[in-house]
Amino acid sequence: MSVYAYVKNIYYNLKTKKKNKYLDDLVSKGLQLGKNVNIVSDFFFDPSHCFLISIGDNCTIAPNVRLIAHDASTFKILGYTKIGKIEIKENCFIGDSTIVLPNVKVGPNSIIGAGSVVTKDVPPNVIAAGNPAKTITTVESYIKKIEEIRKNKKVFGKEYLIENINEEKRSEVLHSIGETIGFIV
Repeated sequence: MSVYAYVKNIYYNLKTKKKNKYLDDLVSKGLQLGKNVNIVSDFFFDPSHCFLISIGDNCTIAPNVRLIAHDASTFKILGYTKIGKIEIKENCFIGDSTIVLPNVKVGPNSIIGAGSVVTKDVPPNVIAAGNPAKTITTVESYIKKIEEIRKNKKVFGKEYLIENINEEKRSEVLHSIGETIGFIV
């Protein structure tokens, strides 16, 4: 193992321990986490109001997601802060850099697109995205669209992940993607 790989391994182990300790602390203060929740990387789950946040089973939280259960915009004028529950139901995917604000429910089996700001409830089984987030399509329609594209594409395996890729594989991926999208496990 190279020195770089060794240091990288130590860094990720420390980062994982820090994330797990932070999550354990939030759970001890009331954050509700379901089974098999995958929190990919850096995140912010409102530590002062974490007891108002629940995440259902089998959810994925992408990097840089912020779940904010309070809104202090009223404090300076009125002397109090608004608070509200955030409920992310089972089997949801919350995309990179999404912000979910107080008093929001994300219905089961829904996907929130990267960079979205979720200010209102999201129904079950839909794709929502934008600022503010709005329903774009159903998950069923989205999956059909992606499967139609995938029919004519190679699904690349783990040997094409960044730590394994070489110039030949990089060219193969670029060629396969062409002017659309590609797929990797």
